[in-house]
Amino acid sequence: MDIKDCIFCKIVRGEIPSKGVYRDDLVYAFHDINPVAPTHILIIPIKHIVGVQSLEPEDECVVGHMFYVARRIAEDLGLAPDEDLNRGYRLVFNVGRDAGQSVFHLHLHLIGGRRMSWPPG
Repeated sequence: MDIKDCIFCKIVRGEIPSKGVYRDDLVYAFHDINPVAPTHILIIPIKHIVGVQSLEPEDECVVGHMFYVARRIAEDLGLAPDEDLNRGYRLVFNVGRDAGQSVFHLHLHLIGGRRMSWPPG
C-alpha cells in the first residue's frame, strides 16, 4: 500500500478527522472509531511503518515511545492500576491478517475501562 493511500497516514496529515488525545514528533494517539471497550485509543507512529514485521533497528525508539505514551494516556484517563493493582488496561499489537491487523500502519491499541477476559480472541 502506498503511504498516500494509508488511512492512518491520512489521519496523521489531518485529511481524515479523528478525536486526538496526544501528539508529538514521533506518535499520534486518537480514539478508535470502533471501540471494543469504554476506552480504546490507537497510538501510531507519525512515520509510516507497515507493522511489527517491518520494524527496523532505527524504529526501536518510536516503539518504546509508543509504550511510554500509552502509560501516560492510561494515567491521564484513570486507567492505571492503584496501589492494590486494581484497575488496569491492555496494550495490543496485532501482527498480520490472521491476528486481526486490518490497517497496515503500525498501531498499538490501549484498551480499558472494563474487566478484560483471558484468553483474548
